[in-house]
Amino acid sequence: MTTVAVRVRHEGEVGEARRMAVAAASRLGFSEEVRGKVALVATEAARNLALHAQEGEVIITDLDVGGVGGVELLALDKGPGMADVEKCLRDGYTTAGTGGVGLGAISRMSSVFDIHSLPGIGTALLARLWAAPLPRVLADRLEVGVVNVPKPGEEVCGDGWCVLAQGLRPRVLVCDGLGHGPGAATASLEAARLFYARPELELTEWIRAAHDALRPTRGAALAVAEIDLSARRVRYAGVGNIVASILGGPQRQNLISLNGTVGAVLPQVQAFEYSWPEGAQLIMHSDGLGTQWRMEKYPGLMGRNPSLVAGVLYRDFNRGRDDSTVLVLRERKEEGGA
Repeated sequence: MTTVAVRVRHEGEVGEARRMAVAAASRLGFSEEVRGKVALVATEAARNLALHAQEGEVIITDLDVGGVGGVELLALDKGPGMADVEKCLRDGYTTAGTGGVGLGAISRMSSVFDIHSLPGIGTALLARLWAAPLPRVLADRLEVGVVNVPKPGEEVCGDGWCVLAQGLRPRVLVCDGLGHGPGAATASLEAARLFYARPELELTEWIRAAHDALRPTRGAALAVAEIDLSARRVRYAGVGNIVASILGGPQRQNLISLNGTVGAVLPQVQAFEYSWPEGAQLIMHSDGLGTQWRMEKYPGLMGRNPSLVAGVLYRDFNRGRDDSTVLVLRERKEEGGA
């Protein structure tokens, strides 16, 4: 999966967001007609940032579901926010002297559209377009949203993530290769390779196998979770500074990761079990994100698309000096799209 982050501070940078989005659509086999939709969505999303935001960024991510390519755009800003989102979505409404068709056009052209905005905090917008209609029935039981961007100035991200979502016991991995740049990415890629190659291993056995596999690399912090959807339990094992929490039920559950570096120093490996309430969400992130986030600050956010949740957390808590990955996972709601 390829991700590109484009900063948008003025209208002169709108074109770069459009070019990057169209390049992604071209890589993924979009028709000329749908590439045109991608270009318009990217342009309108970036222009909104240029007109309204104090700080703005468009994150463009390649997607693949069942062999169908998709482009996801997250437009994130720390602007004034919107007190009435529905009003702002109506064609003709504007606060910047424009035609007022931007948000409405994005909503109509996107297969998936979602938005969250709070006055004084900012706005996050999600648009997702597909090269072809998605299958009506998806085998995956989970819906996942991820922001995975490199340290500013780096071309590759040293963090990685994986999801094995089929069946009643899906697994998810978040990995942070030591440092940043290509060396860190090599460690994360090796962890991902093993994650897909050895899904039968119990979690602590898998981490020990990863420790051996990552010895030729810099090593990594990583965590793996297995969700038992029938028993409503989560089994979790982490080594190093991956942060994980389950939100839902009476209180937030913070999951335990032990000290160490997989591939270098592994003094102890232990798995812990937690409850998985109906409607729960799992949030995992690397240390490129600060730990001081609290969902109480964002009324209504947990009901939005997981990609939007990940985008808001990245926007407000990324440290800006390291690779950043934040993953949000919940049981799937049906998603159509053409």
